[in-house]
Amino acid sequence: MPKRNNEHISISDALKEFVETNKLEKGLNKVNVNDAWKNRMGNAVNNYTTSINLERETLYIQLSSSVLREELSYGKQKIINLLNEELGKEIIKKLILR
Repeated sequence: MPKRNNEHISISDALKEFVETNKLEKGLNKVNVNDAWKNRMGNAVNNYTTSINLERETLYIQLSSSVLREELSYGKQKIINLLNEELGKEIIKKLILR
């Protein structure tokens, strides 16, 4: 049985400790990246987005429009910066549009 800690800590600190202890950060990052993409890219891009997948530090985006894929490829670094800003930390280093 785990040792009970009698110190008073905030809920956010307790959740951070829980996430770190159970090694859940990678899974949470995947969910957070998905939400960040939807928030930052807007409905026009989201309508053509078929899949969002984060593997290591690379974000794979599947798009159903080749025209949109070509257009977004010109601003890859800007998109990476926008998403990392939304996430509050540098999770994404590379963006691959398919």
